[in-house]
Amino acid sequence: MMRLCFLTMFPLVVAVTMAPAADWPRFRGPNGTGIATGPLPTINPQTPLWRTELPGKGNGSPIVVNSKVYLQAASDDGSKRYLVCIDAATGKIEWTKEQPGAKGKTHAKNSLASGTPASDGTHLYCQWWDGSGVSLHAYDLTGKELWRVSLGSYVSQHGPGFSPMVHNGLVFVNVDDDQHAELIALDAKTGDKKWIADRRHYRACYPTPFLLERPGQTPELILGTTTALTSYDPASGNKNWEYTLTWPKGEMPLRVIGHPVFVAGLVVLYCGDGGGSRYMVAVDPNGKKPAKVWELKKDTPYVPCVLVKEAHLFWIGDKGTASCVDGKTGKTVWTERIFSGDVTASPVMIDDTIIMISEKGEIAALKAATTFEEPTKVNLGEKVMATPAVVNGTLFIRGEKHLFAFGQK
Repeated sequence: MMRLCFLTMFPLVVAVTMAPAADWPRFRGPNGTGIATGPLPTINPQTPLWRTELPGKGNGSPIVVNSKVYLQAASDDGSKRYLVCIDAATGKIEWTKEQPGAKGKTHAKNSLASGTPASDGTHLYCQWWDGSGVSLHAYDLTGKELWRVSLGSYVSQHGPGFSPMVHNGLVFVNVDDDQHAELIALDAKTGDKKWIADRRHYRACYPTPFLLERPGQTPELILGTTTALTSYDPASGNKNWEYTLTWPKGEMPLRVIGHPVFVAGLVVLYCGDGGGSRYMVAVDPNGKKPAKVWELKKDTPYVPCVLVKEAHLFWIGDKGTASCVDGKTGKTVWTERIFSGDVTASPVMIDDTIIMISEKGEIAALKAATTFEEPTKVNLGEKVMATPAVVNGTLFIRGEKHLFAFGQK
């Protein structure tokens, strides 16, 4: 039975002094981890902090920068794309910028605006698809366009859905479709292309790179697709190491949507396809050559991304089953059914509580622990495909038609 309100049952995390305002600057927040700290929000669909009707649909996630929420959308007829700025405190739409567009072929679960903006705190970077080609645009925080760069045509049976990330003055985009694949680094101030790393393509992949930072080592840009898991030098694009994915004869190479994660000293890549095939591999990046440590071939996620807590992985699968796995060995700690329907949104974690959302709008709060505890659930009452954002105890959920904010009143 669904409850109308939850999360008040968990103790609030109260700091002695208030932390400064945080940002959620890219898909899945800081470095793409999907993790936030702060008080747990009260989630009562009947009494959100606010609910704002959006000017268009889209599967892209909201980001939060300097107390403003930014997201991308598209008109129902496909003729317009929107960049929307919303006040995080009130839900008021402060401005909307338009880009022309057209209808394009997408998967039934994809949209015309599935990208998530990225920000370095002073500028916004958005990937736009006009129905045939893709481009990257930079804006200031008032919506003024600063530059735009064509990324070429995009050919995919599913349509695009990749998102940029920013690091140290460079914007990185993984452009991987059915005909070509490359990781591109652009100057954040000018849009000039600084380097391009060609990759072997097979079928369109959508992961956003993440930064791997280990004590005593130079930061690495990590990207995994159907063909390889690769570490790049962020400044030059030179390869540090690469693990080539080999697929058994007769098995279809699988598509990567969620980006890799780092756990227990291993880089973990996961992939799948619409037919139900799944694969997860953990790679040790140390030594002269990266080596496989463990692999799983079922019950792993395809679209939703994975969370890391200490030495364990937590996820919600596409069919609604959640799992906890030992990151060192790949051994399952527990697996439990959470939802009866499909899941597309990636989970997020606030301290030690995981928020999972089904496509039907069911929301579950689950403890990130090695002992399973029955989650508390409510229903948003609106379809959800986008991954939520969390900032300073406020949870922002993008539904099919509205953006919702939940927190402590």
